[in-house]
Amino acid sequence: MHIVIIGGGFAGINLAKALTNEKGITVTLVDKNNYNFFPPLIYQVATAFLEPSSISYPFRKFFAGKKNLQFRLGEFLKVIPTENKVILNNGELSYDQLVFATGAETSYFGMENVKKNAIPMKTLNDAINMRNTLLKNLEKAAICKDIRKRRKLLTIVVAGGGPTGVEVSGMFAEMRKSILIKEYPELETSASNIYLVDGGEALLSPMSVASQQDTLEAVTKLGVVVKLNTRLVDYKDDTVYFADGNTIQTKNLIWAAGVTAREFEGIPAESYGRGKRMLTDTYNKVNGTTNIFAIGDTCLQLSDENFPQGHPQVAQVAIQQGITLAQNFKNLLQVKPLKPFIYKDKGSMAIIGKNKAVVDLPKPNLHFKGFIAWMIWLFVHLISLITYRNRINTFYHWMISYFSKDQSLRMIICPDKKSKEEIV
Repeated sequence: MHIVIIGGGFAGINLAKALTNEKGITVTLVDKNNYNFFPPLIYQVATAFLEPSSISYPFRKFFAGKKNLQFRLGEFLKVIPTENKVILNNGELSYDQLVFATGAETSYFGMENVKKNAIPMKTLNDAINMRNTLLKNLEKAAICKDIRKRRKLLTIVVAGGGPTGVEVSGMFAEMRKSILIKEYPELETSASNIYLVDGGEALLSPMSVASQQDTLEAVTKLGVVVKLNTRLVDYKDDTVYFADGNTIQTKNLIWAAGVTAREFEGIPAESYGRGKRMLTDTYNKVNGTTNIFAIGDTCLQLSDENFPQGHPQVAQVAIQQGITLAQNFKNLLQVKPLKPFIYKDKGSMAIIGKNKAVVDLPKPNLHFKGFIAWMIWLFVHLISLITYRNRINTFYHWMISYFSKDQSLRMIICPDKKSKEEIV
């Protein structure tokens, strides 16, 4: 049985891992990047507290020695189900079973100016671009004589009150207090604001009321200006526009407000549901197909009675679906009954700053905050990294940051001519 996996995120890599050295099964994982990365820590790369290699690892190195696993660098274009064939930008592959584990991409809700001008927070490239942009703007602000222009360079607006928005705004607030004034003495008397904006009534809306209240209190104490029930409608000419008519002048709009899945040529239109996610049965087989599956963020499974609207687009769902589908492929090969997927909710969490976090555990319905929650967050994220090397590297950088309140990774590294603009 030849299984082709499109996408090497949480879902795809855990599916491949669970099929390692399985007799009778060969796996080809296709990804447009040659590395796996850990999205929950993207913001720490973007704010220069971790280096990219701390949260990423090459697929080929990971697959080395695993005889039945192969990697193919390529971008998926379309599938031809009648021929059991996928077309890539650099060739084609035949399959017995096809699995979409393509995750989700940033959604701008149709706002073209936001898409064009905001800083996204979804990929490793986004994180590096964000780090470069923010560092260059700090350098520009350090030599800018115009007070209004300097304020725009220093003001940061984070759109989206989910975990990513909370975490990145908290990180910026702590950097402002402990790092920027020390390294940029020219900006000591300059006014700057960090805004966290969300259209809903609370931060971290999927979490408990206690977590929402604790988070609001914590980020506010850090100096973040929180604007709830505030819908962003446009961003142009260095101005963020809101539905209520208010505006904020800034050159730094960080977009952490929404995601959407992708539609693919060859998959029937009726196989898609809300958010362009593929509708699947209880075994993650895509509706209207015979041997095509979807797992992770790109999957919308409505058969789990505990999640009648579909599972949340979080890492644990992707990991568990990958592992369950691997077992079902083994069962399929051995002509055994398939196992329906049932999500085991292990809780949710978000870090706010040093010694500050919130954690909700569904059983027995516990809520933690502060240092204990912060330690839980660190432990869970460390063990979730793909290799021991990533864990050790990340732990090392975290310890430096914790005890020194600093990190030495703030380099502007621009790989192309376009981004090597002069600081003026």
